Formats: sequence, structure tokens, C-alpha cells
Amino acid sequence: MLKLGLIGCGKMGGALLRGVEKALGKEALHVALSDVVPAAVSALKDGLTCTVTTGTPAEVAAASDVILLAVKPGDMQALCTGLSSVPGSRLYLSIAAGLKVVDLESWLGSAQRVIRSMPNTPALVATGAAAFARGSSATLEDAALAKKILGAVGTADEVSEKLLDAVTGLSGSGPAYIYTVIEALADGGVLMGLPRGAALTLAAQTVAGAAKMVLETGKHPAVLRDEVTSPGGTTIAGLEQLEAHGLRNALIQAVRAATERSLAMGK
Repeated sequence: MLKLGLIGCGKMGGALLRGVEKALGKEALHVALSDVVPAAVSALKDGLTCTVTTGTPAEVAAASDVILLAVKPGDMQALCTGLSSVPGSRLYLSIAAGLKVVDLESWLGSAQRVIRSMPNTPALVATGAAAFARGSSATLEDAALAKKILGAVGTADEVSEKLLDAVTGLSGSGPAYIYTVIEALADGGVLMGLPRGAALTLAAQTVAGAAKMVLETGKHPAVLRDEVTSPGGTTIAGLEQLEAHGLRNALIQAVRAATERSLAMGK
């Protein structure tokens, strides 16, 4: 049985727990919850069917083999320092943006194993994209367990820690970029006479379908784009305007700026 603790019962932590429960089954999971907001604990507990206990962060750690650290980055040092006095060794999986493994290990103490990860919000609908990096004491078995937990709500890949800030800039912040693209496409449809509801559905489904084509065909996006771009047709006319107004560079610069922000948060 996996004894899994969660400290910080927000949307992301809750999504991960529900995904793990669905993947493993309620009989294979024991969950311990803690949050400074009692209502958040109660709401999450009510949505789970496995055995659930609640308590202080220290009580959750003591009752768990793996602890998801899902509090805000600014609250992490005080939390981890408090957890360092809990006897025993366990795996801590942090989903806080920007916080380096070396700092987490320093705060938690040398007896603890640490994995730093960056999931994203589509985990809430089991379509997340996550990456993670092992700390100095984390084992291959720990990495496999992190992959199972994060992968329960999407994809999860192990990377070098130095790449996690770029992961944050791309997939961590990326859903917000795509929401903006969907909104803009829908606005374009409305401008051309489509009803708002129909335009939004068409835009969102088009983005979802295009992403699925990339993932399932394995073809490069440029190849798929060329397959639907006829000489002198409507698509090339639209693409000309995207290039003229700098969409490609705007998205590249968004990833760069978000990555640099993540780096700055870890200093």
C-alpha cells in the first residue's frame, strides 16, 4: 500500500491525489492531508474514496512514505524546516516553482530524499505535462514512483534539474499562452460573424485536435502544417498574417521570459 501525504490541498495537489487514486485503486492507497485552510482539507477528503487521515504537516509526514509538497514557494522554507525534525527518512516531492533541490534538501535535512517537479494545470483534467529531477539521495525507485504519481494525470519525464526552469517557462506557464490563443481565435470568429459560443467551441476543439495530431502521428508540426496548406489557399493567407504580426516570436519570447522569472525565483 502506498502511504501518500499531501501538504497544501489546493487544486494541483488535489488533482494529483485523485489521479493516483484512480490509477492505483482505493485499496492500494492511504492518504494523509494537511492545509492551513481546514475547508480545503475537508473538500478534498470528501472527494476521495480511499482511507484518508488529516493532521499537522509533521503528523502527515510521520504517517507517509511519500509527501507531496504543494504550498506556495514563499512558504516552503518554514514548512520544510519544521518537517526536518520528523524522525525517519522518506521521499518529498515538491511541485513548487523555482525552488532548487539543494535548498529543499538543506531545509529538510540530509536524511530525506527529494525530487523537484513541475506539473501544469491540465492535470486537473488528466491531461497534464510534468517533468521532474532527482536530488542527491533520491533513488531510481524514487524516480519511478514520482513518474507514477505525476503520470497518473498526464505525462511525466525525468530531466536534469537545470532544465526545470525551462520546463516551467514552457509547459508550466504554457497553458496560459494557449488560453490566450484560443480566446484570440474565437474573437476572430466572432469578428467574422460566428456566434460567441460556437466560435469558442470551434477554437478550443481545433487546438485540442491539432495537439492530438502532433502527439499521435509523431510528425513534426511543420509537416502537419504543410499538409493543410494549399498553394494560394485560405490557410497560407492566414499564416502570412501570423508571421507578419510576430506570433512565433511572441511565443518564443514568452517561454524565455517565464524561464528567466523561474530562475530568478530560485535565487
